[in-house]
Amino acid sequence: MKIKTLLVMALAAAVPAIACAKKPKKADPVKQEEVKAAEPDEIPTITEECVVNVSLFHESVKNKQYADAYEPWWEVYTTCPNANKSIYSDGAKIVEALYQATSDPAEKERLAKLAVEMNDKRIKYFGDDKKYPTAYILGEKGLAYVDFYGDTKLAEARECLQQSAAGMGPNSKIMVLVKLVDVSYALYKQDPNGRAEQFIADYELASNLLAEQASAQNNKNAEIAAKQKDYVDNIFAISGAADCSKLDEIYAAVVQGNLTNLDMLQKIAKLYRRVRCTESDVYFAACEAAHKLQPTDESAAGCASMAAKKGDYEQAVAYYDQAIKLAMVEDEMEDVADYQYNAAFYCYNNLKKYPEARKYAENSISTLEGIGQKKGQGRCYIIIGMAYASTQLFENDNKGRILNKTVYWVAVDQFKKAKQVDPSVEAQANEFINSYSKYFPTKEERFDLPNEFSGSTYHVGGWINRDTTIR
Repeated sequence: MKIKTLLVMALAAAVPAIACAKKPKKADPVKQEEVKAAEPDEIPTITEECVVNVSLFHESVKNKQYADAYEPWWEVYTTCPNANKSIYSDGAKIVEALYQATSDPAEKERLAKLAVEMNDKRIKYFGDDKKYPTAYILGEKGLAYVDFYGDTKLAEARECLQQSAAGMGPNSKIMVLVKLVDVSYALYKQDPNGRAEQFIADYELASNLLAEQASAQNNKNAEIAAKQKDYVDNIFAISGAADCSKLDEIYAAVVQGNLTNLDMLQKIAKLYRRVRCTESDVYFAACEAAHKLQPTDESAAGCASMAAKKGDYEQAVAYYDQAIKLAMVEDEMEDVADYQYNAAFYCYNNLKKYPEARKYAENSISTLEGIGQKKGQGRCYIIIGMAYASTQLFENDNKGRILNKTVYWVAVDQFKKAKQVDPSVEAQANEFINSYSKYFPTKEERFDLPNEFSGSTYHVGGWINRDTTIR
């Protein structure tokens, strides 16, 4: 009983080194036979020799003496694989080092098989570990398939990596997520028709988890996750699977078969938005069905796009009104500003409702100011300027024609404001300034105005109702 107690204490103490340990007999690793897995109800006995060997190989691995580590490691791995988790963490390093060091094809094949199979044994004895559970170990197995078998066992690698990512979620190992996309892409290239949906699903899973890791506070690997997300996004972008017609082929039937499955509909709609396929009828169908089940700002915006494509701009604006309210509830103010701008655009460009266009544009500007963001304000000022420039306030007689030209002053005021607050629209604003400045009232025409002197304040009436400067 005392011996068993001492063994347990030794293992719990992270395998301390034992200087007087008896060294095991040397064996040729090439000639060693593969050990059969123990039966499910068999629990190998942890002997004193096991504890000694764990200490020996662990110290050797710490010193990167992998050849010396192999013999005691093999003894433990084959006789008491339940002795300590380091059997598997150190074992991976030992096998990798020996694999790189040998040129014998038979030995390489044996080590590759061992690298994969040791993960199955680790799951058997340590799969319930809280920090490194079965899902984590499956990721290690998938990486072993990739490292030791290259592209010869892609399907096996993908299965392990996908299960690991799904099981570990945001705690997934970054390299598992990256390799999941790499492997799934390689399978897709082999069979574009049969593997497209799988590749898209794997990409979505990995990209979303990397995004979550990149935005997580206090995550020391956030920067790495962000860079790897860019990498997998680029892989997806060049894959061809993101082609809108290809997505439609895959998801048209999926949407029709899941009209009451909110989670599926939202995932499909999100994918279409990510790859900018928002003019697709499949995207519209997913948004419309999702909106009926549980309205969100995203589903409302999708329905707005659908209505606009059909030419129903009144309905499009109504949907954007819903999107604005729903996004405000979620405090997604940048999205609120986008929806307000889109409503402004349809009111100006398609419905010719210029006062409404200004209202939505000014609301978008106010929203952006509230979150301290200037980019995006410029396009709103341009919408207002265009609405002014498109307005005729008076009859088109001689005097009315002159008075109608005064709207170009307030229009140019808006274009100047646009490039002042948002340099990204400077080129467009300058183009409009140059175009509409040509239509200012001439010096002779200004004699018919209440105050004709340059630099004087002039009030443009009607719905515009704004002061400007005569020039």
